[in-house]
Amino acid sequence: MYLLAFIGACVLVAMVPGVSTAIIMRQTIRSGRGSGLAATLGNETGILLWALAAAFGLTALLLASQVAYDLMRIAGAVVLLVMGAQALWQARRNTAAPDTSDTAEPHGEAATGWRRPYLMGLGTCLANPKAAVFALSFLPQFVPPGQNVPLTLVALALIWVVVDTVWYSLVIWAVARAKAVLGRPAVRRRLEQISGIVLIGLGVRLVVEAR
Repeated sequence: MYLLAFIGACVLVAMVPGVSTAIIMRQTIRSGRGSGLAATLGNETGILLWALAAAFGLTALLLASQVAYDLMRIAGAVVLLVMGAQALWQARRNTAAPDTSDTAEPHGEAATGWRRPYLMGLGTCLANPKAAVFALSFLPQFVPPGQNVPLTLVALALIWVVVDTVWYSLVIWAVARAKAVLGRPAVRRRLEQISGIVLIGLGVRLVVEAR
């Protein structure tokens, strides 16, 4: 019962759009499924690290320090603001570059490897203190009475990552299938603009909001 409830909760959490969804979709549209999957693996690595930190009490220690929390909050905001600015700049640069066809790649964009999108997904997750708060409050609710708490939290963390990965894989597949439309220069520029505005908005909110 606890396991089924946890899996269901993980599915619902994964389906809620957020920064990770925006980044994974953007990478898939720009550079294909491999880049989207790399961003997903980076994000899931960050989730696993936060979940393991929660399992061993490290997250609680971090959140107990207002200074450490604020430093992480500011760092996360900077990451989001930089990524948002890059998205807006990319959209503007693509607007300035003439299109040669309806399916042309963005001006100056080359095929990228897995490292950059992986680090992008990882860095965004690790720089988000809300992920730490969520891991600390979410996982312990599903530990059955009488079970070894740290080991159970580690097992739940792994299940969480698997469910998350499956969901984002479906998102990547759907985006890749729709790439004939989403990949058009005009549509892609608009998506870059929207993602840039969203990321900057999230960064600003992270700066101004209290714990």
